Amino acid sequence: MQIVLISGLSGSGKSIALKVLEDVGYYAVDNLPATLLPELVAELSDTGHERVAIAVDVRSGASLLALPQQVEYLRGVASDLRVIFLDARDDTLIARFSETRRRHPLGSEGVSLAEAIQNERDALASIAELGHRIDTSELQANTLRAWIKDFLAIEATEGLTLMFQSFGFKYGIPLDADLVFDVRCLPNPHYDLYLRPFTGKDQPVVEFLDSFPEVGRMCEDIRRFVATWLPSYARDNRSYLTVAIGCTGGQHRSVYIAEWLGRHFGDTLRVLVRHRSAARRIVDHGAGMAGK
Repeated sequence: MQIVLISGLSGSGKSIALKVLEDVGYYAVDNLPATLLPELVAELSDTGHERVAIAVDVRSGASLLALPQQVEYLRGVASDLRVIFLDARDDTLIARFSETRRRHPLGSEGVSLAEAIQNERDALASIAELGHRIDTSELQANTLRAWIKDFLAIEATEGLTLMFQSFGFKYGIPLDADLVFDVRCLPNPHYDLYLRPFTGKDQPVVEFLDSFPEVGRMCEDIRRFVATWLPSYARDNRSYLTVAIGCTGGQHRSVYIAEWLGRHFGDTLRVLVRHRSAARRIVDHGAGMAGK
């Protein structure tokens, strides 16, 4: 049985992720108490369901404490278990709740929305480390859908998936980054009015950045660092390593370098390339969200 377990903060996009899985044929279950996971999986297995998506979050109450133990149980009975944890910055979550006028699950009289979000973040702290973490802060709904599909497309084999993710520092460092490299010191195509509308995937920007030796040295230095330390991360039993490349706006330099790194590691490893801040301008390997 293939099982995808979804958790994360309220407002981060769990319902969108679950709907994506349901649309591609998974039997979807929302708001399941963590203690009922073994019984549900056994029942669905007996009735012939081969692909199951389950959302478990703070709405489960005290049973959420059992989730880490239940994940270990599922690893023993599922042929393919994947865990997704959706996250977002506090200001993004507050804006989403304000827009939809929904009540936070931990909200109550005398507890502000910001306090409820922090309480939920504290309650889920141990859960966030169980699987693949996605920061949905800047993502539109269609981008999250595409990223979830990318996640499902990765073959269920042993080993580590390497993800290169471009971003703009002016929007904040992604919450899901394991390693962060700052490339703002490189020549900036933004100051060329002709190049400004393009991204680091477009040939004019590629040719511009290729013309500077320091850009090549930066790419090679990052490649060497990641290659050197990748075995250590793999020994830590990680399924994913997210390498974030940041420039000012996340449109030119970081996109170029993320693509360069993806090509250089793609022949020997499972690689995903994502572009957070440029997602509105380009169609990438995982374009996409805004969570509700």
